[in-house]
Amino acid sequence: MPKLLIATNNKGKVNEIQDLLKDIGIELVTPNEIGIKLDVEEDGNTYAENAEKKALAFAQASGLIALADDSGLEVDALNGAPGLYSNRYLSKPNATEADRRAYLLKNLKDHPRPWSATFHATIAIAVPNDPSVRFATGECKGEIIPEERGSGGFGYDPIFFIPEATHTMAELSMEEKNRLSHRAHAVMNAKPILKEVFGF
Repeated sequence: MPKLLIATNNKGKVNEIQDLLKDIGIELVTPNEIGIKLDVEEDGNTYAENAEKKALAFAQASGLIALADDSGLEVDALNGAPGLYSNRYLSKPNATEADRRAYLLKNLKDHPRPWSATFHATIAIAVPNDPSVRFATGECKGEIIPEERGSGGFGYDPIFFIPEATHTMAELSMEEKNRLSHRAHAVMNAKPILKEVFGF
């Protein structure tokens, strides 16, 4: 069975992508499973640039087709912040996900609600020795709420409320999240690209 490297060290992302691609007929492997340790600097100006950097680096290091994603939370009241910097929104050393959520809520407290927001994901698929990278994107619209709800997911999920689901992202089951989330939409849009790349 052909192999696809999920080019991330984020366990939450790995779990979601593995679930989304479990029926595609490709063996999914992680950097940890094949002994690759890479920390790619995400210094691009767009989600696509960051995803491309990661996909190319992991494809080159492994010799496998690699799928990487870059994602972020864009809050309208904060002019799209934290956006590209969602994972490093707080410059405090060793800041946790909970620290970043608290910092976001602190920055929003003087703005009137609802705090409309969009989760965005861009997926890049790189083939070893091929400079042309293929992309897919996905979005999920919702709003930020001032109290955390739910214990699932990761990142900003506990404060990202999805009106159509009447729950936060962190309250959803994996099945529900992988129907509604930005990453789910991006992976679904990437499936035809993967089938083409693998020659299905």
